[in-house]
Amino acid sequence: MAVDRASVEGLEGLTIGGLADEVEMRKSSLFSLFGSKEELQLATLDAAIRHFRAEVWGPVADEEPGLPRLLALCDSWLDYHRRETLPGGCFLTTATVEFDARPGPLRDAVAETMDLWLGALEREAATAIEAGDLPPTDSADVAFQLNALAAAASYGFQLKRDPEVFDRARRSMRRALGADMNRADARATSDPGRPARAGGRVRRGRDHRRGKG
Repeated sequence: MAVDRASVEGLEGLTIGGLADEVEMRKSSLFSLFGSKEELQLATLDAAIRHFRAEVWGPVADEEPGLPRLLALCDSWLDYHRRETLPGGCFLTTATVEFDARPGPLRDAVAETMDLWLGALEREAATAIEAGDLPPTDSADVAFQLNALAAAASYGFQLKRDPEVFDRARRSMRRALGADMNRADARATSDPGRPARAGGRVRRGRDHRRGKG
């Protein structure tokens, strides 16, 4: 409940008194759990991170590392926002805008979280580059582009309520990754419950490098 509320009102909008009223608990009981507003905010941020990890990374964790997992991750990520899992859209985008110019423990926690997430994207991109499935480039640039597109899709949908923004973001992500849209979409159609992958494209590229192409 605190995560849902903070996704709309921001972490600064959270108060122990307000949360106590919402969950019908005594304020003193919540104080015994969190001690201060800042501790409540940090606990809420941690809960939002765990929720994001379970909803976005969890479904694709077993995909082949590199380009296949990056493509599946992009679909999982956009689907997370399309389903309006949180009423305010991307929690970390909101928290970043809220605290980027406000030094302190919350800003530090948000910055650390973003570094970890961008690092995960960067590692997947580096694996794809090593495998020859992405052209030689800076893997940090790839991570930056994907994160920017996902954030734009989230706040774009929140502002205009037009789901087409997710299709636009998906196309843009695939262009950033040099993916074959038709091949990836064909795989998604054959197995609609699974995020689209580019496994066929990856295998073809590897076969070509082995002289089978």
